[in-house]
Amino acid sequence: MTPPSSHPAHTEQPLILMEAVEKWYGSFQALKSVNLSVSKGEKIVLCGPSGSGKSTLIRCINHLEVYQKGRIVVDGISVADNPKAIDIVRQEVGMVFQGFNLFPHMTVLQNCMLAPIRVRGTGKAEAEATARQYLDRVHIGNQADKFPAQLSGGQQQRVAIARALCMQPKVMLFDEPTSALDPEMVKEVLDTMIGLAQDGMTMICVTHEMGFARQVADRVIFMAEGEILEEAAPDTFFRSPSHPRAKQFLGEILAHH
Repeated sequence: MTPPSSHPAHTEQPLILMEAVEKWYGSFQALKSVNLSVSKGEKIVLCGPSGSGKSTLIRCINHLEVYQKGRIVVDGISVADNPKAIDIVRQEVGMVFQGFNLFPHMTVLQNCMLAPIRVRGTGKAEAEATARQYLDRVHIGNQADKFPAQLSGGQQQRVAIARALCMQPKVMLFDEPTSALDPEMVKEVLDTMIGLAQDGMTMICVTHEMGFARQVADRVIFMAEGEILEEAAPDTFFRSPSHPRAKQFLGEILAHH
């Protein structure tokens, strides 16, 4: 009889697995044989030039984009064209976009309560308690009764993060969450994301915020033209990227900061 392993983490299946994923828009290939494995609690930063497929990649994970080849498995569930499986996966995967996508006719609190009540069947009192907890978590509990239009962009983005957290997802996807914000609001959103990372949330972030990548990422993944060209720990990636495209990208990005 073999003794129980003291390192179960190595035998755990990845929380997200992408194998040879390919995606086309007509004749344009947006993703070329993408392989990615993300473990529970891991923080991944996806970077690369515009149009490199970063947003498409994370949108395939919860089937907001349909992929044509390969397979994606989220927490043991295959995200194929099975509506039931897609619904289950979307409940486990929180998503924060560039735009805040809040319902303007609902208060902040109502925005956060909507999905748990509608999708998970959570009772109203419990949904409200959870919503208030996460609004406090992102430091805007005092804005709960306001409407989105009464908040700054940074506050709206933090509401969007709280709203995603109210579904208590297993993984959070961020698609350039700060790129639509005024510079003075970027820090408050990044600070919120750093806090989540410190809490142990599994995260995949598409971002150009390299300071955030250095501080939070377990791995930085560099994409160009639909392919993953490099993945490395932040120290290695920033100090000595091996791919020429990654060197060029870093040179351009760091020149702007």
